[in-house]
Parts: sequence; C-alpha cells; structure tokens
Amino acid sequence: MNALFFDIDGTLFDTKADLAATVNHARRDLGLAEWPEDRIVANVGRGAKHLLVNSVPECLGPEASMPRGYEELRAIFLGRYAEHCCERVAPYPGVRRTLDELRDRGWLMGVNTNKPNFAVKMILEKFGFTRYFGSAVVAGGDGFELKPSAQPLHECASRLRGHRLSPQDWMVGDNWTDMQCASAAGIKGAFCTFGFGQLQGARFNVKIGRIEELLRHLKAED
Repeated sequence: MNALFFDIDGTLFDTKADLAATVNHARRDLGLAEWPEDRIVANVGRGAKHLLVNSVPECLGPEASMPRGYEELRAIFLGRYAEHCCERVAPYPGVRRTLDELRDRGWLMGVNTNKPNFAVKMILEKFGFTRYFGSAVVAGGDGFELKPSAQPLHECASRLRGHRLSPQDWMVGDNWTDMQCASAAGIKGAFCTFGFGQLQGARFNVKIGRIEELLRHLKAED
C-alpha cells in the first residue's frame, strides 16, 4: 500500500489571509506599521521562526526594541495566531472530493507541515479533515526537524500503520521545502502551482494546477 503526504499552507488550505493578518496584529502590538499581505506570505513555508524573523525584522537588529528578541516576538505571534488562524482559512476547491477518492482507492495519507502544531489541529478539526489523516500528522513544534529535512516525513510514515517510505510514495506541496523533502526521502514530489510557495529550482516529478489533477497522475501509475 502506497502513501501520500500533504503540506497544509498553500496545498490543502488557503491560509495566507490569516497568516498575514496575524503577523500584522503582532506588528501593530509592537507599534510597527503593517506590511502588505504578499510581502509577508513570501516568508511562509519554513516554519514560524523564519516567518517572524523575516516579517518583523525591526525586532531583531541592532536597533531592536524588544529586550528578549525572538522569544518575545514568538509569544506574541502564537497568541495572536491562536485567536485568528481559523477566521478566513478555507480548503482549496476540490480538496475534500480528492481526499475522499484517494481514501476510497486505498491510499494511506498523512500531513507533513512546518506550520505550528496547534494551528494544524484547529484547522483540520474545523473542516473535519482529521478523519483522513488520523495520528499521521507531523507539524512544527512536534520535536522533529523541519522540512526540507526528511526526518518529519519518516516520522509521519511510521504513524501510518508503520509504513516505510518507498519510491512509489508522494509528497504534495507548494514550496521548494516540500520538493527537497521528497527528494531527500527518496519519494516523488507533486508541486502545487495554485499555492503561494516558491519552487526556487527544486526538483519535482509533476506540477499540478488543481488538486484533482493528482488523481490523474496517480491513476496513470496504477
């Protein structure tokens, strides 16, 4: 039995509005001007630290106004994100139907994301997606390396009835970190062009413009 592993931001869910709004909440809390959404979203995909360091740089330089630097900023951001992570988030078109069909075909499915674990849990529960993945969800803050490391992918696989990764498995995501993670783990990568991540020259096996296209690529291999 083969397995599929999904990213969250820009892959299963459009989360950019809530992420950008939360960063701007944090910036306002610190007396800073808001940033445009696209400027903030460009920093999504490599975990909360990368997002914050690059979206609130005023707090970490030589003129930083926060004595505790990143840890204080992180606490502000996480508190705000817990309040706002489910306000405007929505699954991309066709996601639920695609996951239903994949489940019916017998695919094992997991989530491998750098997103903070509490937000992943809240979003999956809000939309009833926990039934697709069960305990096979590995997120930022779970104690593993972040993508592009393959470590969280191996951990996620182990939660799928002890599944061991094979070249027939897939990582589905919208960022170069997802594709490099797939390569490092020796599995295939499906790059989602409808997301808001960046490929940055990473290798992939297929590009998909809608999540349903994944079904066609998988069927061709059956």
